[in-house]
Amino acid sequence: MTTSSTSSGRNAVNKPMELVDRYLQAVRFWLPNTHKQDDLIAELGEDLRSQIEDKEAELGHPLDAAGISEILKRCGMPMVVAGRLGPKRFLIGPTLYPVYAFVMKMVLLWILVPVFVFIIGPVNFANNGHDWGSAIGTTLGNLWAGLFIAGGIVTLVFVVLERTQAHVGGPMTCANWDPLKLPPVRKQARKTSLAQTVCELAFGVIGIMWLLLIPRYPVLILGPAAAFLKAAPLWHTVYVPILLLGLLGLLRAGIILARPQFTWFPPLGELVQGALTLILVNFLVHAAGQTPNGDWHPFVMVTDAARHSAQYVKAAAIVNVSIMLSLAGAWLGLSIALAINVWKLLRSFRKPSSSAGEPASLHA
Repeated sequence: MTTSSTSSGRNAVNKPMELVDRYLQAVRFWLPNTHKQDDLIAELGEDLRSQIEDKEAELGHPLDAAGISEILKRCGMPMVVAGRLGPKRFLIGPTLYPVYAFVMKMVLLWILVPVFVFIIGPVNFANNGHDWGSAIGTTLGNLWAGLFIAGGIVTLVFVVLERTQAHVGGPMTCANWDPLKLPPVRKQARKTSLAQTVCELAFGVIGIMWLLLIPRYPVLILGPAAAFLKAAPLWHTVYVPILLLGLLGLLRAGIILARPQFTWFPPLGELVQGALTLILVNFLVHAAGQTPNGDWHPFVMVTDAARHSAQYVKAAAIVNVSIMLSLAGAWLGLSIALAINVWKLLRSFRKPSSSAGEPASLHA
């Protein structure tokens, strides 16, 4: 009788009907987090249990794990089923939309806006004869064009992914996945954190590639200002530590994905990385304040070809002040985040004892 339990490690099935809860948990992960999510999961659960009961009545005996697995395979992969359950009134379906929204925020708000505010804006201010009105107008115009183009490219990529997923969904629904390998049901589904971790891992890889290209192609960070600005020696000192911090972030995200049962690791990883980042930012702020007498250019310098241009020298000074202010803000934000992560870590160590013996299920 116990032969119905598989030997797939921690994913072994102790009760055949447990597969249904595992399947519903996987579908819930891919559904958008709306007020209809619970209703959709409940309806899907009722439909699956009805199919199982009909099959058992036909055969005259309860189904084992293999029999239930066949019904789930016919229903389809959790990601594809979630896409079918969600509304179809837009270009990007509910399966990809959370990732799409994260990417849009990342590209538009966390990359383009800071670059235009702290680099392109000061450069335009210097190039427009220190006329604030013209500089702001030019910067906003360039920013709007950049946001429009970047947003269009990101949207187009996800539309292609959506259509590709729709075409490959058919063969993926049955042959290429095994319901017996679905992860065990957890008491608290960490949908948001897992989705965020996947995005962190993907964009961490892109970030590492970007960092590796910056020394050879400074235009990737300075934009048009690379024609007359270059990195100060301070950045050569901290380049390797910044690269190592990026690799540490990739390692942290990979461990979270590989070992989701380590509920204590995400806050501990964030705490360690946040502390190391705070140390690095504190070093940058301190080093910038220790600049010897003379021209204050701790972060960017005027290139040799533009050294005799007073306009470019003033632009470099404005960019240095902007970077210094942003680092001060980052120091304050990291200090607050560090305190929050300490509190989260302490909570994660207190919780297991109170919930370890309570069975988890997606249904009451």
